[in-house]
Amino acid sequence: MRNFRPTTAWRSLLATLLISLGSSQAHAAWYEVTGSAVIMESNTEARRNALEDAVLQAMDSAGADIGNFNNIKPYLTNDRDQYQFSGSEIRHISVVKSQKKSGKYYLTARIDIYPSAKSCHQVQYKKGLLLSEFRLESPQHASLGGVYQIGQSFTNILQKQIAKRSQSFVVSDINRYPVDLSQPNAVTMLASDQDAQYIITGSISDLTSTLDQKLLRDDQINRQFAANMQIIDGKTGEILLQNNYREIAEWPFSRVSQVDTNSARFWQSKYGQAVLRVSRNMMLDMESALSCRASLPEVIGTFGNTVQINVGRIHGVEPGDELTLWHSAGFIDQNGIARNRMVQTHITLTVDRVYEKSSELLVNQPELAASIQPGDLVTKQQGK
Repeated sequence: MRNFRPTTAWRSLLATLLISLGSSQAHAAWYEVTGSAVIMESNTEARRNALEDAVLQAMDSAGADIGNFNNIKPYLTNDRDQYQFSGSEIRHISVVKSQKKSGKYYLTARIDIYPSAKSCHQVQYKKGLLLSEFRLESPQHASLGGVYQIGQSFTNILQKQIAKRSQSFVVSDINRYPVDLSQPNAVTMLASDQDAQYIITGSISDLTSTLDQKLLRDDQINRQFAANMQIIDGKTGEILLQNNYREIAEWPFSRVSQVDTNSARFWQSKYGQAVLRVSRNMMLDMESALSCRASLPEVIGTFGNTVQINVGRIHGVEPGDELTLWHSAGFIDQNGIARNRMVQTHITLTVDRVYEKSSELLVNQPELAASIQPGDLVTKQQGK
């Protein structure tokens, strides 16, 4: 099996700043969990999806870094009873039993996990996300079932997916208007207004269907769900990640019925479950790509020896946390483009009061408090 090596580099701030992943680990523990998946195309596919569900449940319970799940995911496609890994938080997976019942596949596994005490989500605050509503590229694709609101419904379900399982992000808000990626200044202003470090935007590109005609039973409609996602740096307007996703599943509804994409009936159907899996994969890709980029809380006010920042309880801030200050030193380059530059200082701060989305900090060097300005950034000190 492939060896997975955790990164240990501490790089520069902003787009390339990574949190050091220490090698020390907590005690290993066995978790016995049961994953489930709707049986769609084949038992093999359902088994893989149920196994992935079981592994993610175990990682959630153990506090392991789900950003590393994509590293082992390719090996779960093999139909085996035992999976062995080295250099990963997950060391061993043993499939205990599996069964099919009422159109679903259930798989119980014992999973040996060595959660790291210094994984990225353990040593920094959650980063704010602004979700921009996914739009339909071809509205005519939505005529089957009249699912013209599926972009809004998918955006809402992605928000719920992040709220339920994400270790590194919190959704600041949902933007119902298109984001113009050709206007980076407007993008950064939008992110600043919503206290979002990143903006997630995308579109649904394919909802077409095909008819699978059966000789001895009812015809079956199979429908595509294809979407793309872009992750944008809220400080620079730069596109950091672009991914495409595609699923195909049975469309179980009548060809003349109008389907409510906000209903439990839709999301519990085979097609709805496939769309849910797309939202889960998007969340996992965010974790894999960005969980180790530093959280960058911003100074939004100064009052003598007290500083207010734009992260709070929902981001994981706690009284007593110690932070380091970075001065903003932006400049205009030779092409007239505004560039961000941050300079680390020797100023440290201690969290005094925590509110829902903001916090008050005390400056540990009162004589330097006057040099702190709105727009400066702070980073959490490791191990503090």
